[in-house]
Amino acid sequence: MGTIALDKCGGDDVRILFYDTKRYDRESFEEVGKEYPSIEVDYLEADLSVQTARLARGYEAVCAFVSSDVGTAVIEELAQVGVRLILMRCAGFNNVDVENANKKGITILRVPGYSPEAVAEHAMALALAVNRRIHKGYIKVRENNFSLVGLTGMNLYKKTAGIIGTGKIGAAMCRICAGFGMKILAYDIYKNPELDFVEYVSLDRLLAESDLISLHCPLNDESYHLICNDTIEKMKDNVILVNTSRGALINTADLIAGIRNRKFFGVGLDVYEEETNNVFENREDDILETSVTARLLSFPNVIVTSHQGFLTEEALAAISRTTYDNVVAYSSGNIKEENVVGKLQAR
Repeated sequence: MGTIALDKCGGDDVRILFYDTKRYDRESFEEVGKEYPSIEVDYLEADLSVQTARLARGYEAVCAFVSSDVGTAVIEELAQVGVRLILMRCAGFNNVDVENANKKGITILRVPGYSPEAVAEHAMALALAVNRRIHKGYIKVRENNFSLVGLTGMNLYKKTAGIIGTGKIGAAMCRICAGFGMKILAYDIYKNPELDFVEYVSLDRLLAESDLISLHCPLNDESYHLICNDTIEKMKDNVILVNTSRGALINTADLIAGIRNRKFFGVGLDVYEEETNNVFENREDDILETSVTARLLSFPNVIVTSHQGFLTEEALAAISRTTYDNVVAYSSGNIKEENVVGKLQAR
């Protein structure tokens, strides 16, 4: 990808207000930030909202995450307090009102490829754990129960993996599956030329033949509820389904119905539709607004993790460095095209 040039702006210091700070965020950004002395970052534990957006007065940029509210009302407030740059420390931006930000003259920059292997490895970890019932075995042994009943899995060797979406993360997942000796079918509008060991097929064929299906596609109008009653019915019986991409790729009610109908050997979810209020938060003393999480966790062949696919030391460092590099590029007027969401605004 090329770069997009803006008028140079003298390289003056940039102040960033960092929302929804977790300990691992701050540790990583502060360590990498030593290389960027002209960039000042202030950290908030509160996430971005209409109320907290007002705190960004005096800052040129805010830093938000995939779970942050960067919708219409928040964009309006950010524009009012003078914010010109939104730094998404993630690849996804379906939570951002891009059109309104562009109208308000706000540039949105993202981190398109921090560590594809981190997410792909977590996807395979979910597949392996749910297949071999690691979650159940761990609990059994803690209770001094060494019975093997209910822990039978299946070999992945010589089975078929169906990878939906073969961008950087999907490609990494393909390579992992190849290392397990699996046959790999893929579905994507755009074929990845690096994956010469993969067979691209129709979605229907992938669903019908795959023993493991892993989702690695973006969320948009076409992919919303891609996994639903219709597509679940087309899957093989005893399939393993893994989602580390976006929760709304799966219709949760239809998934639960499929689990109850014993369609799935196992389901591994790092994301799910109703996760917004749960992601990255400790809610052990709360009464949850929806029973969906509890319903999913009630099934013995389901594992749910808390959107942690990205969470490796290497990925955090890459996210931090790319975010800082985006600020430098914005200040110098040379921004990587793939990092821009929507239209680039003049500073």
